[in-house]
Amino acid sequence: MRFSPASFDNAFKQEEGEGGSFGRELLAGLKSRPRSISPKFFYDAAGSRLFDAICELPEYYPTRTELSILAERAGEIAQQIGPDAEIIEFGAGSLRKVRLLLDALRKPRRFVPIDISGDHLAQAAHALRTDYPGLDVQPLVADYTRPFSLPPKAEGSGMRVGFFPGSTLGNFSPAEALSFLQSAAAVLRGGGLLLGVDLVKDPARLHAAYNDAQGITARFNLNLLARANAELGADFNLANFAHTAFYNAPHQRIEMHLVSRTAQTVNLLGESLHFAEAETIHTENSHKFTVEGLRTLAARAGFGIGPVWTDPERVFSVHWLPAAQ
Repeated sequence: MRFSPASFDNAFKQEEGEGGSFGRELLAGLKSRPRSISPKFFYDAAGSRLFDAICELPEYYPTRTELSILAERAGEIAQQIGPDAEIIEFGAGSLRKVRLLLDALRKPRRFVPIDISGDHLAQAAHALRTDYPGLDVQPLVADYTRPFSLPPKAEGSGMRVGFFPGSTLGNFSPAEALSFLQSAAAVLRGGGLLLGVDLVKDPARLHAAYNDAQGITARFNLNLLARANAELGADFNLANFAHTAFYNAPHQRIEMHLVSRTAQTVNLLGESLHFAEAETIHTENSHKFTVEGLRTLAARAGFGIGPVWTDPERVFSVHWLPAAQ
């Protein structure tokens, strides 16, 4: 992770637009070996819409399972959080899940959704303001893996609570996940983190979830290249790349890649990039956890250990992690 606990509350300085960050990091990732792209760049407006479609797929169990846990256990979660809470959602997306939490909380004071996709966030925040007129909604367009500032806590507010659903923690490397949790523990002092993570399970079920029959996950993966063409003037031929995803059992993670179908040259930001046939671009890891493994990681980061809620099949888990004063 690229921020320290101290920097998490420092003034956020946007040194350049997201297009500049995208171009710089994309070029560096494609010049490295093995080639890679950060999954945070999936979520332009088109990518965000495709991900919302993925969440509705029959094969993609994480979203509906987490929603069912939140709906069933919302009252118990609200008891942990208490009244007048300020909710900070990291990687907010469509703001669908937080509604279950807001409905259960007593007089939530403020909601700060953070997302890298400004247009998508603005639309979702507008809808939330309409449906929750008494709630102070302050969307923040930012990359939460970099330094940014949160608004000062409102006078008389209760806990400051982080909400990090969707098993997004699994997209980080183990070192990055620990660093993120350490930073979150620092900024959420006296509050806590509500964290959703996917659990280790039958590899066949994981394979199906990331290789859906309709090909929407493939379109989502390939949209990274379409975005590079649109925003950076690159000349990726999307037909020359194929989506692939598989479970890496020793590392307990799904890996997503884009595979070059042929030897080819791509031009990006004035440089020519040569791809061999079958060479891949690593676009995402999605680590899976055990309950005890996640609790051990959270304790290392400075969180206390609170309740954990799972579905009957134990395919997904939601953790309440109290942060020290």
